[in-house]
Amino acid sequence: MREPELRIGVAEASDETALAALFHAVDLHYWGAAAPSREAMAEHVRRNILGARSCEIAIAALDGKPVGLATFAVLYPAPGLAGQLFMKDLFTLAEARGRGIGRALMAFLAKLAIARGCSHFDWTAETDNPDALDFYDRLGARRMEDKIYYRFDGEALTALARRG
Repeated sequence: MREPELRIGVAEASDETALAALFHAVDLHYWGAAAPSREAMAEHVRRNILGARSCEIAIAALDGKPVGLATFAVLYPAPGLAGQLFMKDLFTLAEARGRGIGRALMAFLAKLAIARGCSHFDWTAETDNPDALDFYDRLGARRMEDKIYYRFDGEALTALARRG
């Protein structure tokens, strides 16, 4: 029996339909019934993600079917003349989990970070997601205990914006 072919690459405009489906699956996974419709997600991907180039997306396809993604950006400054590759999200469809897709996406991003002259590859993970924490630990990632993650949202975000 033939092994399924896994391909990973940086998404392009032609991947819009696949990205909309994967982003919708991400929202369904995390937010359930509160997730926006697939149509609304397609418009969001078109306008705010592909149109604005707010981030890049690595997309994984198994035998031509999109099964996972990682959103990322290269940020500056970083030590020396390097950048920092920062991954926002890593996601694999439920039916494709346990097949090495996440590991392959992480390896793809690591190679991309090196190719783009980045000094490091960072991301965050929720402390209440033990599967993700175990996955990153198994990959050999180093936990950064000396960083604190901050956020403005809701009214606090609005209040800060008003301070101008």
